[in-house]
This record gives sequence, structure tokens and C-alpha cells, in this order.
Amino acid sequence: MTKSVHTRNYRLFLELLIKARKDAGVTQEQLARRLNRPQSFVSKCENGERRLDVIELLEFLQSIGVEPMGFLKKIVTRIS
Repeated sequence: MTKSVHTRNYRLFLELLIKARKDAGVTQEQLARRLNRPQSFVSKCENGERRLDVIELLEFLQSIGVEPMGFLKKIVTRIS
């Protein structure tokens, strides 16, 4: 089984995550401060070097003001 960070669907997830952050007008540095993490954490998550678990995803989305269910619906729609 291929690790999910190397699939087309995971790349799509990351593209949507980055777009959501940028659409919110938030830089990686600003998001990192909101998460109380280093900027490298955000960078590694966005480039697929580090996978986000569900709790981290919820914190990430909350920190940029994105409703999680709406975000997930976008992913499901694009993957289907």
C-alpha cells in the first residue's frame, strides 16, 4: 500500500489546505504563531514532509477561520 502522502489525493488535500490558508490571508509565519509552533511545522505539513493528524487538521483550520466540514466536503467532491 502506498503511503498516503505520495498519492494524488493527498497532494490534492495539501493544495486545498494551502489555498484555504492563502484565501484567509494568513502567512505560514502567522499560522505558526497561532498554533504556537515553528514556521517549519507549517511548511513541512504543507509540502507533505509531515502528515497532519485529524486533531492537528482541526486546529489548523480553526486557526485560519475555516469551517472543517466545508473543507472536507471540498476534498470529497474533488476526489469523487
